[in-house]
Amino acid sequence: MNTFPIMIAGAACAGFLQGLTGFGFSLVSLSFWAWVLDPLLAATLAVFGGWLGQVLAAFTVRRRANWHNVLPFVLGGLAGLPLGLRVLPHLDPVLFKAFLGVLLAVWCPIMLVAPRLPQLAAGGRGADGCIGIVGGAMGAIGGFSGVIPTLWCTLRGFDRDTQRGVIQNFNLTMLTVTMVTYCATGVVTRDMLPDFAAVAPIVLIASLVGGRVYVGISDAVFRRMVLGTLTASGIAMLAASLPKLL
Repeated sequence: MNTFPIMIAGAACAGFLQGLTGFGFSLVSLSFWAWVLDPLLAATLAVFGGWLGQVLAAFTVRRRANWHNVLPFVLGGLAGLPLGLRVLPHLDPVLFKAFLGVLLAVWCPIMLVAPRLPQLAAGGRGADGCIGIVGGAMGAIGGFSGVIPTLWCTLRGFDRDTQRGVIQNFNLTMLTVTMVTYCATGVVTRDMLPDFAAVAPIVLIASLVGGRVYVGISDAVFRRMVLGTLTASGIAMLAASLPKLL
């Protein structure tokens, strides 16, 4: 089976949506790649593509970061990364994806159709740091660092630019550390480099287009796109994992 077209399609769709929403590269790309690529290659490519898109966004979709908001997430995420790396060898990836898929496929549509979302103010920066720990651990597991923090920021009631500033800086930090760790521990091998080279230009172009679209949308449209992306990703994860569990 020729996997190249599916690899490119996954990179294009994931790159565009990450450029648009500031997160979600792993969620979207793995809904393509999990069917045809070796699991280790798919996970490593997802981390690489997400990192590359975040580096581009740092220069092309600049949003003034309020570090009072960003710092608890980043510090928590840095604490969570070693936890995720420690858990990774013992984790059943199919069961993990099924659990995450159920969470996204059930909770996100409820948020999407709700006329008004509840706004969580409890916990303050400590709660934000705990969410960062979860995001950091999930980033180490497969590049899913932005999923839970994005849901949390939505429930916090952050406007589009505030949420983008938090998630963009959080993801860039988590994915950079994860990518460096993958390289240092031998997860990234020389055999993977041609695949990296193949997806890199697609990710850059698609992310650039997504970033241009982001500039022209409202807060309400941005929220619908974020929750719609998470919902579709959850359904794709369930479609890929449930047949293997059953």
